[in-house]
Amino acid sequence: MSVRQAGRKGGKHTATKHGPEFYREIGRRGGQARKKQLGAGGYADLGRKGGEARKGQLGSEGYAQLGRRGGEARKSQLGSEGYAQLGRKGGRRVAELIKRGKRPTGSNGQSAA
Repeated sequence: MSVRQAGRKGGKHTATKHGPEFYREIGRRGGQARKKQLGAGGYADLGRKGGEARKGQLGSEGYAQLGRRGGEARKSQLGSEGYAQLGRKGGRRVAELIKRGKRPTGSNGQSAA
């Protein structure tokens, strides 16, 4: 038996014994530990880097399809009204950022308003 086959056998046994919730929990714990190591900004950079790599694998259309599937999953979690509220919240945030970007800047590079 190869190392790969032994690993697969052990993984299947663990999955049968503990179930999918076990994998979610250890993944969550690992993510929290990594975030603690890197800090919030470093963890965000890591996510962007992973997203760019995944986009390279899937191509822009495949990546867009992945985003649509994620949106549909979120909509089924929140329901139509909850999803609409989320969209309105995002729209307000974008409008706020655009408004902030249009403000004149002072001599120190910060917004004058």
